[in-house]
Amino acid sequence: MRDLKLPDQRHPEKAHRPDNAQPKKPSWIRVRAPGGKAYAETHKIMREHKLATVCEEAACPNAGECWSAGHATMMIMGEICTRGCTFCNVATGKPDALDTFEPGRVADAVAKLKLNHVVITSVDRDDVDDGGAEHFAQTIRAIRHRSPSTTIEILTPDFLKCGPEALEVVVAAKPDVFNHNLETVPGLYPTVRPGARYFHSLRLLQRVKELDPSMFTKSGIMVGLGEDAQGVRQVMDDMRAADIDFLTIGQYLQPTPKHHAVHRFVTPDEFKDYEKAAYGKGFGMVSATPLTRSSYHAGNDFEKLRAARMEKLGQS
Repeated sequence: MRDLKLPDQRHPEKAHRPDNAQPKKPSWIRVRAPGGKAYAETHKIMREHKLATVCEEAACPNAGECWSAGHATMMIMGEICTRGCTFCNVATGKPDALDTFEPGRVADAVAKLKLNHVVITSVDRDDVDDGGAEHFAQTIRAIRHRSPSTTIEILTPDFLKCGPEALEVVVAAKPDVFNHNLETVPGLYPTVRPGARYFHSLRLLQRVKELDPSMFTKSGIMVGLGEDAQGVRQVMDDMRAADIDFLTIGQYLQPTPKHHAVHRFVTPDEFKDYEKAAYGKGFGMVSATPLTRSSYHAGNDFEKLRAARMEKLGQS
C-alpha cells in the first residue's frame, strides 16, 4: 500500500521537473484530521485485503472525514500508473501484472464495510490490451455477488489505446454510475494531462449514454490550474452536449513542489456561481466547493440524483 517515502522519493520520475512554490492555503480550505474508531477500522480492512485507496494515493484532503464515516474509494489494478499527469500524486512507472484475485478482495471489503454505495477507481494501465476493462467488469460482478444491494460507481481511465469493445465490456457489467473526469479545460491538457485527449474523454462519456441511456454519467474538473471562468463554462456546455448527468468541481491542491503549480485559490462565492451556472445548463446534480472531489459524498449525491429521475419519470 502507500509507502511512507518523502514526496521527492515517492516520485523519482518527477525529479527532473523544476520546483513550484506551494502557496499557503486560504482560510476556507480546512480538513478534518484522520482519527477515530471508524477511521481505524476502515484502515484495517483495507490493509487486511491488500487494497489501495485513492484516498491515500492521491493524498485526498477529505480522507479523514470519509474514512471516519466508513467510506473509501478503492483503487484497483495497482498503485503505479502508466501516465504522468502533472497534477496527480499517484506514482508513474511500470506496473505489476494485474492481480486475478483483486476483484474478490474488493468485494469482501465492501461487504465487511457494509457499504450502501462504493466508488471503484484505478490507475491508467496503457500496458494492458484492454486498459483493464475486464478487470473493472470482474470487480463490478464480484461486488454484485457479495453485496447485491450496494450501488456501484466507477471512475475509469480513458481507454485511449484500446478498441471500442473495452468500454462496451465495462458498460455491460452495469455499474450504477460511470464516471470519467475531464480534469481541466482543453487548453491546459498539454501541461496538466499530457497523455490524454480532451475530446476522446468527452466522447467516451457520450458513448456510455449511447450504449446504455439509463446509466448515470459523471465527470469532474479541478479549478485553480490556470483556467478562466469562460473556459469552465465551455466545459460545462461540452459535458451537457454529451448528456452527462453529474458534474463535480473542486479546488486543485498541489501535492508536492514537483507537481503543477496552484495558479490561484478559487473563492467559495465563485464556486457557488459555477454551481448555479451548471444547474442552469441542465445538470441533474452538481457538487462545486473547494473540497469537492469525485467521490466526496458520492453515495448521498447518487441517491438524490436517482430520486430526482424517479420523480421525473413519475410525472411523465
